[in-house]
Amino acid sequence: MAQILEFEKEIFAVENQIRELVSLSHMYDSIGDISHEIAKLRKKLRRMKYDTFNNLDGWQKTQVARHPMRPYTLDYINGIFTDFQELNGDRHGGLGAPIIGGMAKFGDLTVMVIGHQKGRDTKEKLLRNFGMPQPSAYRKALRLMEMAEKFNLPIVTFIDTPGAYPGVDAEERGQSEAIAQNLFVMAGLKVPIIATIIGEGGSGGALAIGMGNRVLMLEHSVYSVISPEGCASILWDDKEKVKQAADALCLTAQQLITLKVIDQIVTEPLGGAHRNHKRATILLKKALRVHLNALTQMSAEQLVEQRQEKFRNLGEFVTGPVKE
Repeated sequence: MAQILEFEKEIFAVENQIRELVSLSHMYDSIGDISHEIAKLRKKLRRMKYDTFNNLDGWQKTQVARHPMRPYTLDYINGIFTDFQELNGDRHGGLGAPIIGGMAKFGDLTVMVIGHQKGRDTKEKLLRNFGMPQPSAYRKALRLMEMAEKFNLPIVTFIDTPGAYPGVDAEERGQSEAIAQNLFVMAGLKVPIIATIIGEGGSGGALAIGMGNRVLMLEHSVYSVISPEGCASILWDDKEKVKQAADALCLTAQQLITLKVIDQIVTEPLGGAHRNHKRATILLKKALRVHLNALTQMSAEQLVEQRQEKFRNLGEFVTGPVKE
């Protein structure tokens, strides 16, 4: 059964009306030509989707970003790349299942693809730890990125995680060190890196594979230092204030491009990527092609310098008297 978000209920009601009328028109000739009524409803539906999804607040965007039918990393890998060869293991005894990675073809170009995978059914969700990586997953990602540099392969990452796994066992195995090591190494990799937030981008769990020359973000994804629920609990000791927290976090693509945290918003199909995986894949593929073409023209030194300068400038501010 499809999950219906609160603000989508009227949209689903109109969609059901259209389905019923189409079904009636096929079953009974006696009702006459109702194609005009169906066309009017379809026009109304498109307008409703446009008005609704162009006016979502931060918490509503978070709900869309977490939608269980939203395309995950494997969906984009299968739709954008060919000849994907998955590589596993961190060479320290860990599988690293919450992060998928391997070499693939993007047209004629061989690239290294790395991304979080949440899982669809219960079995896969448990295997992928609900998209929350343990240290072994970050060390696997690091191994693959270093391999990409060795063979001069561009790196494409897909970010979709509520955050790094916060369990005691993860901390005991060096969660913070694993994330920090990824950031340190990524800053100096001499190959192009493009990172795309496709769903949730949660804290260091996202940033550990997010230090790119280009950072893209799907239109209805979110990217923040903490979840709205966690923020509400810490600031107000009240999980019910998630909407207020989401607004304060400035976690939407539209807010983050203004703050220069990201470089491009990738448009989603009307109504969200979960409604049309194929169209969402096509739109993201076009954006990746543009940025890969530009970055592959840069020298290794230029790539490192541009990436480091980009992240040094985040959060930059100027002090002084306020201009009236």
